Amino acid sequence: MNYLESLNDVQKEAVLHIDGPLLILAGAGAGKTKTLTHRIAHLIHSGVFPEKILAVTFTNKAAAEMKERVQSILSDRKYDAIPHVSTFHSLGVYILKKLAGQHGLPKSFSILDDGQTTTILKDAMKESGLDPKEFDPRRIKNIISREKNLVRTHEDLRNNAGNPLEEMVVDVWERYERKKKEENAYDFDDLLSLPVALMEGNPEIREMFQNKWDYVHIDEYQDTNEAQYRLATILSSRTRNICVVGDIDQTIYTWRGANIKNILSFESDYSDAKTVILEENYR
Repeated sequence: MNYLESLNDVQKEAVLHIDGPLLILAGAGAGKTKTLTHRIAHLIHSGVFPEKILAVTFTNKAAAEMKERVQSILSDRKYDAIPHVSTFHSLGVYILKKLAGQHGLPKSFSILDDGQTTTILKDAMKESGLDPKEFDPRRIKNIISREKNLVRTHEDLRNNAGNPLEEMVVDVWERYERKKKEENAYDFDDLLSLPVALMEGNPEIREMFQNKWDYVHIDEYQDTNEAQYRLATILSSRTRNICVVGDIDQTIYTWRGANIKNILSFESDYSDAKTVILEENYR
């Protein structure tokens, strides 16, 4: 276990905690990525199959770094598989690809970039009798994105519209979804909201992915929105082996629906959670 020697006592405490919920609170420079990657490596050294481990973060750069660090720690041994390390959105793509051609989903699909999304949305607006030059498509897109990140549909908005603008968005949104379906396309928000809706609405799908991973790790947990929070909760609810890392003083994705309550309520969500606070700054 030479890989443990570079850890301080608190980091080692987090790394050696294997089963059950774990909350790691760490400020900038406290070695949270090091702690998380060493924990994943320790699980594998302890006999957990790499393919039973999931680690999710927010950027491709962070995911690549995490994967590289884990492989570096494990370089003394050869494994036939590696943990699934990805961003939330890449995880969503993975889930949708696994379900492609089933449950009413297309066999193949494309993912719309921001420009393509705006083009389809403008077409939907015109069909609804709205001039994109008069009504800002970004406002409508933001409302749709907000609702999807809360795992809501246009029908939910129809039943709960709070103002004339939201009432107007309902028709545009419905047409927008129809156009995307005709093209077998998903937008960026679908990659989070759709997997959650599918798993919450179908026990077979839910169990399929719950059985795939025994250990779930979520980095930057303070930046998770409702859809990401529910996805992490669903995937870990069978084993309850969920490890989240975050800094309650730093939330950067509030514009994308990040909810600081997700990390603040972790200990009430999991009453048996172990909490480790990394306070030593290495910068």
